[in-house]
Amino acid sequence: MELRLLRYFVAVAEELHFARAAERLHIAAPSLSQQIKSLEESVGTPLFVRDRRHVELTPAGRMLLPDAREILELSTRAQRRLAGATGPLRVGYVSWLPEQLTASAALDIRIDEWVMPSHVQIARVLDGGLDAAVAWTGTRDDRLDFGLLWPEPLVAVTPAGRSEKTIAARKLRVLVDADLTSWQAWNDYATEFADATGARLVHIDDGGIAGAAFHDRVARLIVGIEHECRGAERKAAMGPQHVADVGD
Repeated sequence: MELRLLRYFVAVAEELHFARAAERLHIAAPSLSQQIKSLEESVGTPLFVRDRRHVELTPAGRMLLPDAREILELSTRAQRRLAGATGPLRVGYVSWLPEQLTASAALDIRIDEWVMPSHVQIARVLDGGLDAAVAWTGTRDDRLDFGLLWPEPLVAVTPAGRSEKTIAARKLRVLVDADLTSWQAWNDYATEFADATGARLVHIDDGGIAGAAFHDRVARLIVGIEHECRGAERKAAMGPQHVADVGD
């Protein structure tokens, strides 16, 4: 029984949804389905009951799940010992944390409970409070090592009914907020973007960078506003509006 197949099984068992499990594992859903079938053939019994509407564990699947988790944990511990891990890696983050980071077998990860803005987490790395941070940073600092995990998209939103024609980036309005405690990292990026593209900076003081306040502000504007598009804010801001391409 391969550890890889057990890892796939645990992901599906926890998500009870093949598409979400596949996204979590960073593989294609059809491939994941085939791997689960291969595992079921190797153990000689179905592990899931699945149809178009739902997925659930069979009695055999429920029996296997705690053992599979224990086997994977033992494997992870062994790999950490062999890799010579001597202590936990203290990691802070802003709003999301890559699952593959916490699942790393070679490191003992301790996720910091303080979810803080990017500039605060970076400062904590510099002062030794954290070993690493998953955060946005623009200006490079020679005291830090940087690694791109993956890019996040930015979109421009316009009032409903506007043409789908590409909008030049220089025609955008980019919000920056007076609350530096929450928005300093975004303000730094927004200023860099505006300088590079000719977009217009709009200074606000009501927290309207994201969420409902951003949505209300966009509804009052004629031209698109670039904003940090993530999580719940992304859904709120994109509600009734069309997404416009950002041109050069």
